[in-house]
Amino acid sequence: MRDLKIPEQRHPEKARKPDNAQPKKPSWIRVKAPGGKGYAETARIMRDNKLVTVCEEAGCPNVGECWSQGHATMMIMGEVCTRACTFCNIATGKPPEALDVFEPGRVADAVAKLGLNHVVITSVDRDDIKDGGAEHFAQTIRAVRHRSPNTTIEILTPDFIRCDPSVLEQVVEARPDVFNHNLETVPGLYPEVRPGARYFHSLRLLQRVKELDPSMFTKSGIMVGLGEDRQAVIQVMEDMRAANIDFLTIGQYLQPTPKHHALDRFVTPEEFASYEKAAYGKGFLMVSASPLTRSSYHAGDDFARLREARNRKLGLA
Repeated sequence: MRDLKIPEQRHPEKARKPDNAQPKKPSWIRVKAPGGKGYAETARIMRDNKLVTVCEEAGCPNVGECWSQGHATMMIMGEVCTRACTFCNIATGKPPEALDVFEPGRVADAVAKLGLNHVVITSVDRDDIKDGGAEHFAQTIRAVRHRSPNTTIEILTPDFIRCDPSVLEQVVEARPDVFNHNLETVPGLYPEVRPGARYFHSLRLLQRVKELDPSMFTKSGIMVGLGEDRQAVIQVMEDMRAANIDFLTIGQYLQPTPKHHALDRFVTPEEFASYEKAAYGKGFLMVSASPLTRSSYHAGDDFARLREARNRKLGLA
């Protein structure tokens, strides 16, 4: 039996890789240790509902702030991912279990207990399942919508690269408010950072969401500090806008363990501000670019701003 708390068992494919140094974090990256009444209550609800969160599994630096406010990003379909991206701290390998048919209901129950106005639901990759978990996503969206009709729903999905293209329709037909799929990095780094994925497939996935439902917000994000240069980041922005993506997030890559992809450098807050300015100039409705930006960080507030931005663009504000 694997113990997923032990790094060597969490990432068996990385065990024999050489260690990469983990540089000391600069002052603008450091955050307070999680704790407090709100944090404890969020943790209790997650445990009582037997739910996994990407906040914990991916080692997000913002977990203390978000959980203290009752905001947790649900991670469905288990805690073991069939991919082995070199940047990610989620456990990898063959998932030991089939999908839990009761999970959508438990997610909906947790959303109601937390009183969330906006919820983010993500997942591991499940390449072992024919539809990649598309119907499970749809069921979870419907369960949350039924239990909490006023809660807006944001999903962060896998790429469904090994599935029939029609599975995407199942997810879109469930009508999440935001469809997010992260490109994660620039195309030149895919072979070493995201080897199981394909850059243009991910772009096309997001483009197809807009074709299926032009009113649905689309969102994607990348990390910087992996070895990319500014020109490559600007090109990703251009590609995203060509795919009609509404919302871009850019955050600092933080190396989870010495076995993960080496950190190339810490990008300064000034550089992030420059990226944000460039992205708005290219026509994104919403941009979040900062060292601590993550896909679901401040997602509820950002969704409200995203909706307002579209209304202004349409002359409705």
